[in-house]
Amino acid sequence: MRILYWVDAFPPQIGGVEVLSGQFVRALQRQGHEIVVFSSRGRPDLPDQMDFFGIPVHRFSFSNALLKRDLKGIKILLARTNELQASFRPDLIHLNFSSPSAFFHLFPQKVARAPRLETIHSFLESANGQDNLHARVLGSVDWVVGVSDAMLIDARRLVPGIIPRSSVIYNALEMPKLEPAPPPIDDPRVLFVGRLVAEKGVDVAIDAFASITKRFPNARLVIAGDGAIRQDLEQRVGELGLQDKVEFMGWVDPEKIPALINSSTMVAMPSRWREPFGLIALQAAQMARPIVATRVGGLPEIILHERTGLLVEKDDSAGLANAIAFLLAHPEIGVQMGAAGRERVREKFTMDRLVDEYQALYRNLVAKSIE
Repeated sequence: MRILYWVDAFPPQIGGVEVLSGQFVRALQRQGHEIVVFSSRGRPDLPDQMDFFGIPVHRFSFSNALLKRDLKGIKILLARTNELQASFRPDLIHLNFSSPSAFFHLFPQKVARAPRLETIHSFLESANGQDNLHARVLGSVDWVVGVSDAMLIDARRLVPGIIPRSSVIYNALEMPKLEPAPPPIDDPRVLFVGRLVAEKGVDVAIDAFASITKRFPNARLVIAGDGAIRQDLEQRVGELGLQDKVEFMGWVDPEKIPALINSSTMVAMPSRWREPFGLIALQAAQMARPIVATRVGGLPEIILHERTGLLVEKDDSAGLANAIAFLLAHPEIGVQMGAAGRERVREKFTMDRLVDEYQALYRNLVAKSIE
């Protein structure tokens, strides 16, 4: 099958969806499918076209043209995407939008229409789904996939027309080759991985740690990531006198995340944002680490409270501190939760399962299109 995989960002760009997309298209390729990737440029240093393990990747300055209202540029981009689609002649187009680049999908293509599938990786932001660009895309495709029940329920509420043509397919990542090591107990490390933005709630973790270190003076909070509020967070660490207890690592190569988790005692996800899925929670479970997270978005579907981790309410620094402290005081329970999480990943969140479910959906959509 010839599949056009259209996504907002793609490796070597760094992020959860980027890592997932890179692994997923390679898994499809191994199944014998012919893949072409369309992606936004993201970084100015990336070429218009590149090869990703034998998969052609075409990058376009979608967002730049839209932000500048460059009508000539928009027209050129539409012509270029049309030309490439006509050359490739995809049997199916798999869309993965969460940005204004969805605009380019809405224009009629001067090629034979292939069935279109949209995977939504983030919640719709508009209060009125019918006025939302993303909602218009959902209304135009043949099938919609949500990466969690929470996301799909939200999308169906905003765009009721997708109810009979939508389903959930949980994300997955390939299991790391690295085997889990025993978690550090005497010098425990609590790990956060993600963008340093207000929505991720890193400030809540820092405030929680002020009380944790009084009971567990050897505990450390490791913050892997960068972003707009890093300076504010570092200032907060200074105000609380936690300079020796909190480490800012900056961005970490995705390939090094499993080893970083392996050196940690647990993973914290104090998000305020409705996490659509939570790939870091999945990576933590792969490495047999318990997760302390907020009860938002799709996280309760990935993290089973008191079985694979602990869930607390968002913006509750005391609740977060209590949950982390409980696992620090009862390391044997943390080990049990980590083991249960790893077993659950092997049963429910495998790349083989992800590919099988999408292949079945692809075949069904293509078969319907030729009836």
